[in-house]
Amino acid sequence: MATEAAHGAETVEHAAGTGLSFHPMDQFMIKPLFGDGAVGMFTITNATLWMFICILAIIAVMVLGTSRRAIIPSRSQSVAELAYGFIYKMVEDVTGKDGLKYFPYIMTLFMFIVFSNFLGLIPMSFTTTSHIAVTWVLALCVFLGVTILGFVKNGVHFLGLFWVTSAPLALRPILAVIEIISYFVRPVSHSIRLAGNVMAGHAVMKVFAGFAALAIVSPVSIVAITAIYGLEVLVAFIQAYVFTILTCVYLKDALHPAH
Repeated sequence: MATEAAHGAETVEHAAGTGLSFHPMDQFMIKPLFGDGAVGMFTITNATLWMFICILAIIAVMVLGTSRRAIIPSRSQSVAELAYGFIYKMVEDVTGKDGLKYFPYIMTLFMFIVFSNFLGLIPMSFTTTSHIAVTWVLALCVFLGVTILGFVKNGVHFLGLFWVTSAPLALRPILAVIEIISYFVRPVSHSIRLAGNVMAGHAVMKVFAGFAALAIVSPVSIVAITAIYGLEVLVAFIQAYVFTILTCVYLKDALHPAH
């Protein structure tokens, strides 16, 4: 299905009189690693490979890189400690002390997304977070997790999240409907924001890379690719940060649902 979607979104650009053509969306195609058959539920694909590489990279930094626990940290230990402190502080500031018990999950989520984003910037790699199937699963896990947690910790009082007590009484039912709709839209916006931004940046880079073959515009194209690549490095971190901080906000709603 992902392959068909990529083919359906395929864009072909032609430069007049040059025969130049390229397909910016081909880089997002799911392909089997072994053979050329159809992609099934248990097929090992390029997405499988790069998710596995992502996990290995996280283990290398967070486990192997901190194994010595040196007083003067190495580069990998410094990166691991900065990431740990950054996410710990985020969880504490947004959710309060009550949310710190869920720090391991949020830390894992952030590391998977940020490493997937950065690995996707390596030439000839595959960006797993550019696929809505991946980001949808991540967002759905967050949505189901905080919803179940909200009812387990607060019971029916969790529904107070949708009842805006600070609003005039006549407006509360209308606002309740709006709050319920916005609540169930959360996993959609949560997943599309990440996949859409990552996919858009990579597609734009591919377009400029295609024009780099034309001598007349290649200098401009190369400068544009360099600038966009620098922007994508920033976007790779920002999108992981946004996904994670929104997870913290949703967790806060589950822990403290009163409006």
